[in-house]
This record gives sequence, structure tokens and C-alpha cells, in this order.
Amino acid sequence: MDRNEIIRVVREQNVRFIRLQVTDIFGQLKNVAITASQIEKAMDNQIAFDGSSIEGFVRIHESDQYLWPDPETFQLLPWDRGLGAVARLICDVHNPDGTPFVGDPRFVLKQQLAKAAELGYTFNVGPECEFYLFKTDEKGRPTLEPNDEGAYFDMGPLDNGEKTRSEICLTLEELGFEIEASHHECGHGQHEIDFKYAEALEAADDILTFKLAVKTVAGLNGFHATFMPKPIFGMAGSGMHTNMSLFKDGENVFFDPAAPQKLSDTARHFIGGLLEHVPAMCAVTNPLVNSYKRLVPGFEAPCYLAWSTQNRSALVRVPAARGKSTRVELRSPDPACNPYLSLALCLAAGLDGVERKLEPPAEVAENIYGMTKRQREEKGIRNLPGSLEEAIAAFKADPLIRKTLGDHVYRQYLNGKETEWEEYRTRVSSWEVQKYIGNY
Repeated sequence: MDRNEIIRVVREQNVRFIRLQVTDIFGQLKNVAITASQIEKAMDNQIAFDGSSIEGFVRIHESDQYLWPDPETFQLLPWDRGLGAVARLICDVHNPDGTPFVGDPRFVLKQQLAKAAELGYTFNVGPECEFYLFKTDEKGRPTLEPNDEGAYFDMGPLDNGEKTRSEICLTLEELGFEIEASHHECGHGQHEIDFKYAEALEAADDILTFKLAVKTVAGLNGFHATFMPKPIFGMAGSGMHTNMSLFKDGENVFFDPAAPQKLSDTARHFIGGLLEHVPAMCAVTNPLVNSYKRLVPGFEAPCYLAWSTQNRSALVRVPAARGKSTRVELRSPDPACNPYLSLALCLAAGLDGVERKLEPPAEVAENIYGMTKRQREEKGIRNLPGSLEEAIAAFKADPLIRKTLGDHVYRQYLNGKETEWEEYRTRVSSWEVQKYIGNY
């Protein structure tokens, strides 16, 4: 849609409010709501906002910034219609002089996609987002009680969330998603909804829209949806497996029918780049203290640097489909990440592997979870960072991270994560109190 068409739809559909959406550097969705009378001003990039109030943006004396709506993201929201129709536009952030704001996560991804385009590549991404549905208390606050006791692929009546999950799927279809599958996951109250892959910028937009839709529909049904990576001890964590492919001139360059396993050299080098840089990427792809409670053995979450075309215990998996469906699946990211920054780093790491012709280590066909530490060492299988502290150290040690994110986002992000770790490190937990207060 272009400017004039959006203005026409706003008037014809009796749209009363338009939500102009942006994200902070930690992936939290923010918005400025305008009434329909301001739509022409918005489409002329004249809506200003206080950037100093957004995490990781600018200082208070540099606060004025402008929202530039992306017309392709215009969408009527299928909820919140009590006061009339509501629409949204995802925006890029610009400085008062019209230049793009370097701290805008969407701009970071756009820059990386432009570099790929210079090489002739289009970067496609298909995310698999998992989440939990929890009951709420009498005040509407989330509890830790799952809404069902179902397990992997269960259906009603064990899967009490089936109705809510179906409503979410239908809502997403109203928002333009193509839903490929949905099912109960292995944790009690845990679910997954898969939607069709898209070019990376659209995919990142879709991830944030998906999370908003899931939380909104769950709330309307009396549940709380959470994308927290590991909400319950002893239950599976929620991941966001990220399927990636590179296309050039309409062809999937990861596919080579004459090569072993029908994987091209480009695919192998892309995998090599991911394995080279993924420890440093973890501070972004797995951004929370809680993220590292998920990345432990025993729950099908990846813990080790390895790749495979056969088993799901490897960090990087190549699913069986070939031809235009050939793709590389990175299994470590979780849905708490900022998708713009996460996808920018995935692309940068993969392209670095392609440009440097990095060969991945030998494929690991065995179940890595069943190996001893010595067996892993003999095969050269290293561990992912085991904590946010370790991830921050790897983040600081890899120059590609700063080069990809840019100085502004790099500094602001690092400061935020170091502060988060220090808060966690010095906090007295309920586990410590229960363990020690009686005995000491």
C-alpha cells in the first residue's frame, strides 16, 4: 500500500486510532497512538516522539526523533474495536535532519540486508516460536499454573489450550499470516505456532506482531501468554528455532544437487560462519539471565557447537527438505530476543563464513546429549555459553558483533546486559533462602 491508499482505507474503514510502532534495543514493542485526523501528517513523516524515553535510544538533550511509517506494514488490528477500528504501522526512526537513527534495531537489520543485496543475496527466515499459557489470578496477574497438563502433540481434552491456540491462529490469519502448523509442545501449557517464512525484515516484523497477537488473544481468554525462555523448573524451555536460506536470482544457493547431502559450498560456509560466531551472538539471541536455564541438557535445547543433517541435539540442523526448501536451522535463539538484532547477527555470521570460506567441523550424527565430556572433547565439540555472564564475555571478544550492531547499539546493549547480570548476581533468591536460612 502507498500513502494515498492508506489514507483512503483509514477513512473508508472508519479507523479511529493508528498505532505507530517501534522497538527498543531489547525487543520491547513501543507505540505512539494517533487519531485518524493525523494520518496524513504521519504518512509525511511528521510525527515526533521523545527518543530519550526508549531504552537504548538517545540522551534527554537529544530527545526529538521522528517516526517514519513503513507503508507495507499497514494492518487493521482484529481486536481492540470498542471505540472503532484500530490500525498499526511499523515505523523506522529518523533524526530531525531526516537521517536514519543508528540506534534503531530495524535500521541495523536493514543495513545488513543491504550488504547481502550487494552480493546478490536475499535472506529468507522462518521462525518457530514457542510459548506458555498460564492461568491468571483473581486480579488478572499471571500465575505459574499451566492451563493444561498436555504433552507433545496432545489434543483436547488434555490440551485445554486448543481453543485459545485456534483463536490465535485465526487472528494471525486476519493479520495476513500464513499459518503452516500449530500444536501442543512437550511442556504443560506449552504451545507452538509456525508461520510461513519471509524475507528477513518482514520476518522480524512478523515475530513482534506474532508475540503481540498471542499475548492479546490469550488475555482475552483469561490466560497469560509468556515467551520467557524457561518459566518452570523441570519443564522444557521455549525456543525460537530460526530457519534461514539465501536466494540469488530466484534460486536457493544452499542447494546443490551434485554435492554431498545436496548442500552447496555456500551452505557449508554459512554453517561455518554461524558456528564461528554463535557464542558471541548468544548475548543477543539468548538475551536474559533466564535464557541459560533453557540451554541445559535433557530438554532438547542445544548446548553444544555442532551441526547435523540427522539429529536434533546439534546446535545447527539442516532439515531434510531440499531444492528451494533447503535451509539451515539455528536452534539456540529464544523468543525473548530482539528479532531485528538477532537476524542481523545471523546473517552477518553466515556471510562472514561465506566470504572467508569457513569450513564447518565434521558433521555429528550421534546424539550429543548421550556423549560423555571426554567424547565431546575428542570430537572437538565445544559448549555454548552457560550463563549471561559468559555470553557477555564472548560478545565483547568478537569484533563482528560490534561491526554488525554499530557502536551506538553495541554500547547501549552491552551496558544494559552488564547491568542485568549485576542485578541478578547480587540478588538473594528464594532458592538461597529456602536452602540456607534454616541451617546456617
